[in-house]
Amino acid sequence: MTASLYERLGGTEGITNIASDIVENHLKNPAISTRFKGLDADVLKKGAATFFIMGTGGPEVYEGKDMLATHKGMNISAVEFMAVLDDGLDAMKKNNVGQREQEEVLFVLYSMRADIVLV
Repeated sequence: MTASLYERLGGTEGITNIASDIVENHLKNPAISTRFKGLDADVLKKGAATFFIMGTGGPEVYEGKDMLATHKGMNISAVEFMAVLDDGLDAMKKNNVGQREQEEVLFVLYSMRADIVLV
């Protein structure tokens, strides 16, 4: 039996580290950092980790808004969306996530594009 994506990403600890690095990357990324001004980085990290853990088959229960509700009215551009994916990829590489798992995560994230990017 194949391990779940949650398990292959290192479980709760591994995903928490990845999510933390993603948020840190966002805060430093000039293409999107202004989107996070005034927000609590720890709250963002916890929300990202919980969303990620649940979405990959882990035990956490995400209680935040869905992607459409979260990003409604933000007028997110395709460039900003790609910056988010790039930050995620960089965080996964930093945490030694395998190529297959990177591709699976990016596929899932990209599948949310229609709920996030202003058309």
